[in-house]
Amino acid sequence: MAHRLFPITALVLAFPLLTACGDDGGTRSEPARATGRAALAGTGYTSDQLRQALLAELPGYQRAGETDAGEYGTRKAIQNFEQLQRQVRVDNPRCRRAAAGPEIDRATPVAIATFTRGNGQTVTETLLAMDDETTEKHVKARVPAGCQTFRAQVGSQWSEHTVVERPPGTLGEGSRTVGVSTTTGASNAKTWYVVLRGRRYLATISLYGPAATRTEAEQIARLADEQARRILP
Repeated sequence: MAHRLFPITALVLAFPLLTACGDDGGTRSEPARATGRAALAGTGYTSDQLRQALLAELPGYQRAGETDAGEYGTRKAIQNFEQLQRQVRVDNPRCRRAAAGPEIDRATPVAIATFTRGNGQTVTETLLAMDDETTEKHVKARVPAGCQTFRAQVGSQWSEHTVVERPPGTLGEGSRTVGVSTTTGASNAKTWYVVLRGRRYLATISLYGPAATRTEAEQIARLADEQARRILP
């Protein structure tokens, strides 16, 4: 069964649930070895290799829990996200999967790390093993016309969202950046979401919080790409 990368409509509601679990990824910086569960055919990297390629630390942030790695469809963070997605009601059904990109095989190797800091900001880094053709499709995905604003409901709580999509970027071997401003009652939060492609992997950075900025999200994405390039053979 296939799944889609985090749709913007649910992503902006999901950060309290997207806390990774699993073994500590450690701080190793030597080239990753092909250990652990075999990579999905055509992708090249195992989940253990991806775990080693995650950011071990992030200046100004603390690691929230341990890193998680394995098959995409079996990760707790992904399952929590899917559960939330089923609860989300969107006023425009066309926007439900806005900016989600092509489907992802649930057996795809993935590694996830989450960082937090005291001002309420959360960073989630995800590395997925993918062939180059698929990573290019994710980078080229775009928010559908008419979905730059939408309303979403979870339970009895409605929130309003405004989406800003930047022109194609040059991080990694190509990137895209999407920002969402969310208003729920009297509170406002921002989410910046960066997707970049590397050689046989896709990296995503999600930055959430009241003071989140595109500049910081892309700076973190650049650090993540540098780390992945340094570790993955």
